Parts: sequence; C-alpha cells; structure tokens
Amino acid sequence: MKKLIFGLTSGLLFLAACGGNQPAKQEGSTDSAATQASADPSSYDPHRGEGKFDKIELASNLDAALAKKGEEVSNVKCISCHKLSDERLVGPGWKGVTQRRTPQWIMNFITNPDPMIDKDPEVQAQLEICLVRMPNQGLSDDDARNILEFMRQNDGVK
Repeated sequence: MKKLIFGLTSGLLFLAACGGNQPAKQEGSTDSAATQASADPSSYDPHRGEGKFDKIELASNLDAALAKKGEEVSNVKCISCHKLSDERLVGPGWKGVTQRRTPQWIMNFITNPDPMIDKDPEVQAQLEICLVRMPNQGLSDDDARNILEFMRQNDGVK
C-alpha cells in the first residue's frame, strides 16, 4: 500500500513539474498573449524562430566547458522528456537537431517556446505527434547557450 501511495504521489509530482508555469485557464476565458502570438504567423521567420536571439556565432570547434554545463542543465530540465538519440520520449529526440535547425532557432525555442509552438508549422506537426506542449523552463540565456553547445556535442561536433 505504501508503494502504491508513493508511486501515485511521485507520478503526480512529475506531471506537475512537467506542466510548465502557466496558470490554469478558466472555461470560456481567452488567453490574449497566445491569441496575439498566433494572430500573425505570416511575420514568423522559420529559420530564426520567435524571440530575442537574431544571430548566434558558433566556433567551428566545440566548447567543452559550455557543453559540460549544458549537459548538467539538460539533466535537470530536459532529459526527463527528451532522449539524446532520435527516439521520441515525451518530446522528440535531440539527435541531429543542430543540423536541422539554426542556433538562433534552437535558443529562441528553448527560452521562448509558446509563441513558436503557436506559429511554427513544423513544431505544430511535432505537437500532433508528441501531444504535449514543451513547457517554458525559465532558462537563462547562458543556460540556453550551454544546452545548445551540449546539443552540438551530441551531434558529433568536436
């Protein structure tokens, strides 16, 4: 009985932790930020994404120190939903993401996922497969940059 209660409690805590920090929406209410974000998808740049990062300069070689920090952050914030392979867990696997997406798109998405989910057709297609919106993890710019470098390492950048 104790194991059952512990298991249920752990499961509920996991779901609550992965649910993001958005307040619950009351029935019949509208979310004006989401409505505004999806109001004009024609202005959306699918190579840059939606957010403050316009141009990210990357060295041709991996910055191992940043990648190590990125691994530490991702172990806390990301790996419960994403595998490092191309397999889907809750969200899509990370393998090859740095070849498919620009650095600014990746950093904009991991720091500002909601408007991009509302506007990006490829992200919307992933949402139909995964069925779970990526929560805003509240990552700092430095954390996002570190995760990007860890993703590069995962994709074989040396």
